[in-house]
Amino acid sequence: MTTPSLGLIAGNNRYPFLAARAAFEGETDPALAGEVEAIEWLRVGQLGRLIKTFQRWGIDRAMMCGQIAPKNLFDLRPDFRALLMLAKLRERNAESIFGAIAAELAAAGVTLLPATTYLEDHLAAAGVLAGPRLGRGAIRDVEFGMRIAKAVSALDIGQCVVVKKGTVLAAEAFEGTDECIRRGGALGRGAAVLCKVSKPKQDLRFDVPVVGRRTVETAAAAGVAVIAVEAGRTLLLEKPELFAACEASGVTLVGAGAKGEAGEA
Repeated sequence: MTTPSLGLIAGNNRYPFLAARAAFEGETDPALAGEVEAIEWLRVGQLGRLIKTFQRWGIDRAMMCGQIAPKNLFDLRPDFRALLMLAKLRERNAESIFGAIAAELAAAGVTLLPATTYLEDHLAAAGVLAGPRLGRGAIRDVEFGMRIAKAVSALDIGQCVVVKKGTVLAAEAFEGTDECIRRGGALGRGAAVLCKVSKPKQDLRFDVPVVGRRTVETAAAAGVAVIAVEAGRTLLLEKPELFAACEASGVTLVGAGAKGEAGEA
């Protein structure tokens, strides 16, 4: 076995597999072990053990990839090092916690790379990427929803909203994207638009917007007709499967510009 040169702090879903292939307990699929040189299973909150593992393997670069369920950030079983870190935080949200972890890693000689490293080809392009063409009403809702989502994300509330006919049906908060989709979709009755953005000053080392096949399946089941993501700042997981899911379900996936423009690809 060769010595690992990059550490992946892996959460759930397919993102860690994508990162492992492009570069090289509980949240992560055990099959990931087949994609990497070595694997260590940690509970959320075992910061000291994480750092010791990287030091033992000689890791000086790392990436965060894959979702950590929001509830797990507030249901931590922290070790001593994590307790000391958390005690210094005035606010406890995903950005402040992950930022503090990045600082602890840096102090231990480990540089946290942008979560998009090696994955530039998987960033969303501008325009309609899959599914039916957008009508004028949907285009207006994309522009409106992207603007609202940016404002909401700037307040550290969440990074997506569901809208219909210029009305906000749901805004993401602690419950996460899937529950926001379900709530908004139920109110939209088949014609809702999901808008997902990065924060205005997004730290690309963590919390980068990600959309995959499961997002499309959740949207279709909930009655969301359009998924709009921020072009150039949203990772698309397993694009062939993602686009096929859009075509099969009739859900449109569109990459929107910074101001919400949703032109054709």
